[in-house]
Amino acid sequence: MVYILDQVRALEKEMKQRLHEQGLDEVKPNIIVLTRLIPEAEDTTCNQRIEPIAGTEHARILRVPFRKASGEVVPQWISRFEIWPYLERFTLDAERELLAELGGRPDLVIGNYSDGNLVASLLAQRLGVTQCSIAHALEKTKYLYSDLYWHENEQQYHFSTQFTADLIAMNTADFIITSTYQEIAGTDESVGQYESYSSFTLPGLYRVVHGIDPFDPKFNIVSPGADPDVYFHAGETERRLVHLQDEIDSLVFGQDTDNDTRGVLSDPDKPLLFTMARMDRIKNITGLIEWYAGSPELRSTANLLVISGHINPQYSSDAEERDQIQHMHALMDQYQLDGEVRWLGKRLDKDLTGEIYRVVADQRGAFVQPALFEAFGLTVVEAMSSGLPTFATCFGGPLEIIENGVSGFHIDPNHGADAAQCMADFFIRCRRDPGHWDEIAHGALERVASSYTWKRYAERMMTLSRVYGFWRYVTDLERSETLRYLEMFYALQYRPLASKL
Repeated sequence: MVYILDQVRALEKEMKQRLHEQGLDEVKPNIIVLTRLIPEAEDTTCNQRIEPIAGTEHARILRVPFRKASGEVVPQWISRFEIWPYLERFTLDAERELLAELGGRPDLVIGNYSDGNLVASLLAQRLGVTQCSIAHALEKTKYLYSDLYWHENEQQYHFSTQFTADLIAMNTADFIITSTYQEIAGTDESVGQYESYSSFTLPGLYRVVHGIDPFDPKFNIVSPGADPDVYFHAGETERRLVHLQDEIDSLVFGQDTDNDTRGVLSDPDKPLLFTMARMDRIKNITGLIEWYAGSPELRSTANLLVISGHINPQYSSDAEERDQIQHMHALMDQYQLDGEVRWLGKRLDKDLTGEIYRVVADQRGAFVQPALFEAFGLTVVEAMSSGLPTFATCFGGPLEIIENGVSGFHIDPNHGADAAQCMADFFIRCRRDPGHWDEIAHGALERVASSYTWKRYAERMMTLSRVYGFWRYVTDLERSETLRYLEMFYALQYRPLASKL
């Protein structure tokens, strides 16, 4: 969600700039983020129908509830793996709300994630407007052999429905945005996320002979950035949020533990090795704990700060997250890590998170992203933007973001001992040669400034929307056969699969 809000802020600035250059200052950009309204929102604002987006003048969030077939509103949060039966009804309801809010049709619909892309596909076809698809992270390559063994995973993940939705959305889209090249076509050693949809089989269900062409000109690489007002170099002392220092000291170095904190750092003077991600199997936080626990050198040179999930598994409504939380506790008990690992089961706001990156940099620490696979790696860009040396998985986006040994380091999550040794060697070298830390931090800042900013992203996105909007207009007849086939595929495959959930 942070990605989308930053995306909106950047796009509004770019739209206003282009309108100004054309002498159309009286025309105001109108951006709506369409998402689900959740009545049982706990301490969030997800139960508000309309919510202005901070940092914008004309952008807002429009929330529409999920409804059952009877019309009854679904009140509670639902896992991303369980939402498929509600999306068609949601699209119809959202269309009415959207047209009323805008006072007419939108010019561009951007889908985000698999569920959002399916809704964007349905909306774009109904309204006759340009569709952009941004998958972020397709599940198919994240779970090994998830197509061949879809039936065994169906009860928990419902891969058959999701892969069907992905095929429909990526083929109806006028253009597709990815953050890296390997998202599209992979590397010499690995298949790309989109490439994996070229041909595959769901045994007993259907076989895909030509699902998507990874070299189709609809694919474009537009890398996002980090909010420069939040994630900036620790050395910019005049911009530092000093009023948060006491809160951060309590969070990171405090002596108290409670329902959302475990571990007290017995030697707070050691550098911090920081990680922050969802608590799920792919993000591999428990794997990082095992690497750290099994490396005496790393344990002696750095403390580990983890911000992830919940401390109490009862607070989680996701089965996979609960399993990972329990595994995390078991590892900390087994290796007696409470004096070297500080685990925060909290959701922190952006300003606090940005300042934590800089506090870790003050400690001459580092950031680590240990995922088994990471489609892009926004936290990697955030850490690098803060001048923090970063270690990140070699599978996915970080392979392109980081220049190994120059602006950070690649680690292989399948070889945890080697990854831990790489991090230990870095801290040992920095203790002998403090200039090495500065060298890597400087390389990180330069890399982000050259390739990963929201200004560059917005410029490219607006240009592409014009190009593909025109292309849609002049080639619409050529696509009609494909769209008819996809309508049939939706009716005969997706709709029955979704109805079974």
